[in-house]
Amino acid sequence: MGHTSPILADRRTTSQGRTRLAELEDNQVVQRFLDGEQRAFNELVYRYDKRLQNFVYRTIGDRERAEDLIQETFVRVYRHIHRFDQTRKFSTWIYTIAGNLAKNELRNRSRNPLVLFQSLMKNWEADFRPLEWEDPKTRPDDLYRKRFLRQKVDEAVSLLSEHHRVVFVLRELHGKTYEEIAEITDCTLGTVKSRLNRARNRFARIIAPMIK
Repeated sequence: MGHTSPILADRRTTSQGRTRLAELEDNQVVQRFLDGEQRAFNELVYRYDKRLQNFVYRTIGDRERAEDLIQETFVRVYRHIHRFDQTRKFSTWIYTIAGNLAKNELRNRSRNPLVLFQSLMKNWEADFRPLEWEDPKTRPDDLYRKRFLRQKVDEAVSLLSEHHRVVFVLRELHGKTYEEIAEITDCTLGTVKSRLNRARNRFARIIAPMIK
């Protein structure tokens, strides 16, 4: 009878460990990491990498810089996870870290007109991200329309002010609750609702002439 390859056995063990971790809540995975299970941190990265990149990219409008900021986010999480208050939601904590880095990036740009101008110009270029082919029968003109609208949304979001952009992205594009947004941005609920209302109105005025 043949023997299982050590490499295949190791992969199988890793896969089984990933499955077990995937069944846990965020805070349970955090505790596993604090208890010394290194793979648990990889699980947190797996869960939040794409979501945070989308959030930060839509906030600052620069994909490459967003990737850098997400790397920094995970470095900070790794260094300070022992300080995380497990009575809170891990998602709120990590979004707060990423959001603060994004806001700092925007503030730094505001002090450098050239960098700000280059960033805004990037956001007006065509967006060639791969499309999700949800239905193979979708007509080419429908796919073009989908890409066109997504591009215009990114453009309109990039033109919102910093405070309005952050709450708009968190609520409309990431589905965060008002309470979560208040905690992430360190604002009162009233402030969040006020900024979101203004952001929605501003977004509507910006995008309307773009999609006529």
